Amino acid sequence: MRHGLINLLLAAAFLGLAAATAAAETPVERGRYLVTTIGACGSCHTPRDGAGRPIAGRELGGGFEFGDPTLGHIVATNITPDNETGIGKWSAADIVTALRDGKRPDATLIRPPMPIPAYRHLSDTDAGAIASYLKTVKPVRNIVREAQYKVPLSPSYGAPIAHVPEPDRRSKAVYGGYLGGSIGACVLCHTPPGDGKPYDMSLAYFGGRELADFGHPGGNTVSRNITAGSQHGVSDWTDAQIKRAITQGIRADGARLSPTMPFQWYRRMAAGDLDAIVAFLRTLNPL
Repeated sequence: MRHGLINLLLAAAFLGLAAATAAAETPVERGRYLVTTIGACGSCHTPRDGAGRPIAGRELGGGFEFGDPTLGHIVATNITPDNETGIGKWSAADIVTALRDGKRPDATLIRPPMPIPAYRHLSDTDAGAIASYLKTVKPVRNIVREAQYKVPLSPSYGAPIAHVPEPDRRSKAVYGGYLGGSIGACVLCHTPPGDGKPYDMSLAYFGGRELADFGHPGGNTVSRNITAGSQHGVSDWTDAQIKRAITQGIRADGARLSPTMPFQWYRRMAAGDLDAIVAFLRTLNPL
């Protein structure tokens, strides 16, 4: 009888703890975390001053312009809920469709470098959380110019996404792959083009992609190899060195990375998420 009572109390305590944990993070809070840390949406969507620094008070207001070596002249859009110049008239469902299908409410396609190929794997919960948060941010009135592309663009990203289940958090490496691949879109920056395609997935995370250098306007930088199975990657880096590169932009040899790597945002990631991403990188053994 006594053991049965203890078991009931333990079960009740566990359920109470689980409920408290689940209630600790609302969809808006989850969305805020994803947008302002691993998603690093402000890295592109927040306008910058002449020194390349994000302008306080104009977060996510669009207008940041840069030249992409492959695509052309990019102008980030306004993703604040301003009714006239942003996404204020979009529903949460419209935002989810834009994220995962790359399609606006008027049926026009959202163009790269918006990482739609990665966002197509956003779980229903996380996509909804991002939409919920974007509906709450301060509206910024900012009319932005049109981007100018120098390459032909695909008319579609594929069939509409109906459902994406939650990632398995029981495995650090699996969850780290979801964070880095689907939310952080690391794979798109760290995979070079090839074989007539914008991303040669046989060289995923192998680096070598030319990108705009946000630290030197008008300049370019090249993404690094972040696989663990190559002598040119991070196989001999410690976990602490990988985390320092992610959150401070400093390589194991002390060299500083371009702020195109959005470490200003990554430095606010939860410790457990950093651990998961490192665990995932350790699994990357290219052919």
